[in-house]
Amino acid sequence: MLHLLSALPVESLLLAPTTAPGVECAPLTISNLRQWSRRADLIHCHDAKSHTLAAVFAGRPIVVSRRVVFPIHTGPLSRWKYGRAAHFIAISEAVSAELRRAGVPAAKVSIVPDCTEIPASVSPRTGRVVAIDSSDPGKGGALLRASGLPIHFSNDLERDLSDARVFVYITDSEGLGSAALLAMAHGVPVVASRVGGLPEIVVHGETGLLVENVAAQIRTAVESLLADDTLAARLTLAARAMVERRFTIEQMARDTLSVYRKVLA
Repeated sequence: MLHLLSALPVESLLLAPTTAPGVECAPLTISNLRQWSRRADLIHCHDAKSHTLAAVFAGRPIVVSRRVVFPIHTGPLSRWKYGRAAHFIAISEAVSAELRRAGVPAAKVSIVPDCTEIPASVSPRTGRVVAIDSSDPGKGGALLRASGLPIHFSNDLERDLSDARVFVYITDSEGLGSAALLAMAHGVPVVASRVGGLPEIVVHGETGLLVENVAAQIRTAVESLLADDTLAARLTLAARAMVERRFTIEQMARDTLSVYRKVLA
């Protein structure tokens, strides 16, 4: 039986109750990290804070998930911290490459992509052009407004994707693109920035359209999908099929358990 200490922020959605036998979860504190690590087989860290605390206080093998493509510091303390991990789970090849650039051996990195819920069916594409409503200046809001497109900025993406005609995801940095995967699962054609891990899922001309972060390019790509139903349908079908093959919850769980077994072996 696997005993896993999953080191998470207090507010994490991953702390939802689980019925899986042998799996225990709790909010991250130094006290429970020390106490639980004595009886855990391994510790899985999901953010930078939990990674740091586990490196200092845990007495068991550490698995660290990394979802971002930001450069990793390579000073002595950072090298020590990253050296303490038994294995890293990267959300994409782009994230894996950043870990390797920081000196993490390739043998200590596994790629386990994100997953998404897949609706049983999709609605007709009769609605709006949708983008994420974000105050983060790196998430493309200014560019989208400069494009002159009639964008609906959504704060409830799952609801607004139900009949969206196009989903536009413009960003300066992206580990993989869970919002793009969600749109693909809902049968919405995607226009996305050619950055980070996005090209690993938005294959230009096959599962979506990629653009540089230039307002004119964004507008042209979106308008091409609005004007060409055949193109939009072809991209949509291929994208949803890809999600069903590679980005299910079940696949992510199998791949994660495979990492645990590798570490414990």
